[in-house]
Amino acid sequence: MANQSAQPPYLHLAELTASQFLDIWKHFDADGNGYIEGKELENFITQLEIARKGAGVDPSNASFRDKMTEFMQKFDKNNDGRIELSELAQILPTEENFLLCFRQFLGSSSEFMAAWRRYDTDRSGFIEANELKNFLSDLLKKVNRHYEDQKLQEYTQTILRMFDLNGDGKLGLSEMARLLPVQENFLLKFQGIKLTTEQFNSIFTYYDKDGNGYIDEMELDYLLKDLYQEAQTQDLAGYKKSIMALSDQGKLYRTELEIVLCREPIVL
Repeated sequence: MANQSAQPPYLHLAELTASQFLDIWKHFDADGNGYIEGKELENFITQLEIARKGAGVDPSNASFRDKMTEFMQKFDKNNDGRIELSELAQILPTEENFLLCFRQFLGSSSEFMAAWRRYDTDRSGFIEANELKNFLSDLLKKVNRHYEDQKLQEYTQTILRMFDLNGDGKLGLSEMARLLPVQENFLLKFQGIKLTTEQFNSIFTYYDKDGNGYIDEMELDYLLKDLYQEAQTQDLAGYKKSIMALSDQGKLYRTELEIVLCREPIVL
């Protein structure tokens, strides 16, 4: 756990470089679980107040608790009581705003999934460093930002350091989806699903009613309704649209569906 008395870097700055933003994230996400929560969150808000106002605060004071509540109401977009990386980017904007560029380019989950399919060129279920660099290059061009190869390489490594939670040098779909604003990250709905190879194969075979080797839009509709019986119709329609963005002309093959329903692609 980060020491509350330790002065975190760069909090006093109005704008941060990508590298500085990452240092702050790693400082406060002390357990590396991808969230600033609990004591980490209390520490972050305390240090942010000190950096911005130059005065000490007492976390046990009732007024601090009120301030914490107000802070979370403003920035905790999905009301889960913790700060995710995409939420921190709204609190501490970067100088280049390269994180916010993702939101301009990937305005919705379905656009994100379509981009994933385009840049996961080898259909491995991962975006590797060379694929990520191409992704960033095209992204920055779309928002009229052009950088030399050295800068693109720096951004590629920064994104990997931010989102590659297991340190394997590549990004899985769920890792990459953390670039999305929280309210648009439909993959969070699938976090509780952890299927074994056998379970996934059984599900795929069951819903591939005609046995043609892929799930079409109607079959996916049945699958999602069974998985999320309590979900609203409009939510299911959004999930379906996002998942079908991975499909090949309306055909959702095994490799595409498994990266949604499984934490990592299944090695068969």
